[in-house]
Amino acid sequence: MPMQERILERIRTRDARVGVIGLGYVGLPLSVVFAEAGFEVVGFDVDQARVEAIASGNSYIEDVSASVVAAYVDAGKLSATMDFEVLGTCDAILICVPTPLQKTRDPDMAFVVQAAQDVAARLRPGQLIILESTSYPGATRELLVPLVEARGLTVGRDAFLAFSPERVDPGRTDWTTQNTPKVVGGITPTCLVVATALYEAAIETVVPVSSPEAAELTKIFENTFRAVNIGLANELLIICDRLGLDVWEVIEAACFSLNNRRPPFSLRTRVARVALVRMRCPSDGDGVS
Repeated sequence: MPMQERILERIRTRDARVGVIGLGYVGLPLSVVFAEAGFEVVGFDVDQARVEAIASGNSYIEDVSASVVAAYVDAGKLSATMDFEVLGTCDAILICVPTPLQKTRDPDMAFVVQAAQDVAARLRPGQLIILESTSYPGATRELLVPLVEARGLTVGRDAFLAFSPERVDPGRTDWTTQNTPKVVGGITPTCLVVATALYEAAIETVVPVSSPEAAELTKIFENTFRAVNIGLANELLIICDRLGLDVWEVIEAACFSLNNRRPPFSLRTRVARVALVRMRCPSDGDGVS
């Protein structure tokens, strides 16, 4: 049986074992979503405290309750380890490590490179590897493809590579990992088919695009759009403060005036709320979300 058909069948029957590298605010919620969909999920992290917390049925992420973690751990659907040798037992591996900004304001890809090398060292035919960390256009192709080919495998036939940007908005209860649309681009059409099948098994809406580069640039555009709107909201707050106006009144009126309805991602909750909070609590600038 061709590798593509084999992994697709394992995804369909929920026999595929999903590995998630990085159990932070992206990786842990994603792990829970796949466990909820019926997959066995193994989380990987270099932080012993995180691994021990999950093993104890506890959560350190606001968006994931301890009771949920405990339930899936007890059911044998969720586990965590610092032993990266276990990567070889996974059918699908999702890389969710941070890409913090350097002083030059470009992302530090060291964690991604290390994770990719960890995967490559245990890579076997038939595995699906997806990068979720915010990256520059071309990162998936430049960093992951050579590592797979160095193992003597052909991408799209022996192993499958894709990029799907994390789109987590921490603290939201209306838009979660499960119902936030998931953009995905594969190195080859076959890679896209396999990656899409995996996400469709756990995520409500999947948006396939033509390439990893398109998916990577989608995330950068989304971040830029958000940053521009946050800046605009900050300026509006300053103007309202000087004019003695209620900034929330102006924002709400603007939302209703846009085609006489609120935008899908309300300006109040998606932009203004973040902007005002950041003015009072400046960002630590540690990473790219």
